[in-house]
Amino acid sequence: MTDNSVLLEKRGQAFWITINRPDKRNALNAGVIAGIAKGYRDAHDDKDVRVIVLTGAGDKAFCAGADLQNSGAAFSMDFSRPNVDYADLLRLSQNATKPAIARVGGVCMAGGMGLLCMTDMAVAADQVIFGLPEVKVGVFPMQVLSLLQSIAPPRLVNEWALTGEPFDARTAQAAGLLNYVVPAAELDAKVDWLIGRIVDKSPTAIRRGKYAMRAIASMSFDESIAYTESQIALLAMTEDAKEGLKAFGEKRKPTWTGR
Repeated sequence: MTDNSVLLEKRGQAFWITINRPDKRNALNAGVIAGIAKGYRDAHDDKDVRVIVLTGAGDKAFCAGADLQNSGAAFSMDFSRPNVDYADLLRLSQNATKPAIARVGGVCMAGGMGLLCMTDMAVAADQVIFGLPEVKVGVFPMQVLSLLQSIAPPRLVNEWALTGEPFDARTAQAAGLLNYVVPAAELDAKVDWLIGRIVDKSPTAIRRGKYAMRAIASMSFDESIAYTESQIALLAMTEDAKEGLKAFGEKRKPTWTGR
């Protein structure tokens, strides 16, 4: 990356990815997509990182979707390529083995909804507005739907996508898009609290657990139960599992090695 459209910062065991275009409502462009992808890769390359936090700079927007100030660039495609960068980012996020939290301090629209859905957990300020307004400019939230349809109820997804009308944070939480909704002044404290509830757990269990959850998502029950019974046997042989059981028996906090 040659610009500062995305800031990457390690804070303790959390790796923060901040979209840094507050004057553009943290809209997506090629630099932002590349920067978020780099953040995911950097976080996975650092063995000390336990959790990723994705957010937007300022208090106006988490991400307002594609940068429509240059609509030609926003909707331009290289039809010789089977993949597009935004879709590849969503793929990258779903194959991640470290958990990610969305910190939503401002408006979350269109492609920003995809960024929200690609994380494992989300905390939002209570004044945040969400939406899929693509139909208002003649397109549709195609790639966002790939993740959204497995999170929110179909009737609500239909309404959001077909009408393009916005909805509030409490509606988003009731639909399963958010874990917590808090006053804006309490947003950072709640994110820190959630980080703390992740980093004291076994990184091995989380890594293998996320891998398994991804694998069984499209399996039948019979396929899933057969797969997971083999996975728990493998997990029980790891150093973290042995340490966890030993620490439990000794009534002390475990010392995780991530192995």
